[in-house]
Amino acid sequence: MNQPCLPDGLEHVRTTDTFDNDTVPAGLLRAHRVADGVWGRLVVHSGTVTFVFDDEPEHPITVSAGDAVAIPPARQHHLELHEAATFAVEFHRLPNMPTPEAGTESTALRGPG
Repeated sequence: MNQPCLPDGLEHVRTTDTFDNDTVPAGLLRAHRVADGVWGRLVVHSGTVTFVFDDEPEHPITVSAGDAVAIPPARQHHLELHEAATFAVEFHRLPNMPTPEAGTESTALRGPG
């Protein structure tokens, strides 16, 4: 399986707070997507996070401290935490796309409602 890469020319929109096993939003642990036109990038600061594209569950990606994984727009995925970890999610977009409001980049970070 080839891991996606962030395309050239994207601009950084924002980075979430740093999450750990106790503060991770529940939505990140179940199937969700990054908004259309927005790329995500999971950045692991400590420990290990398992990243799963839901269309390829047989190929989980182990992301260790210092590593990252790019998340294409609208591709359903989720995280699995099997050990203590800290991580954040960066959001990027093409310069000609409108800037998403905080909390709208991913359905998992919006909360109920």
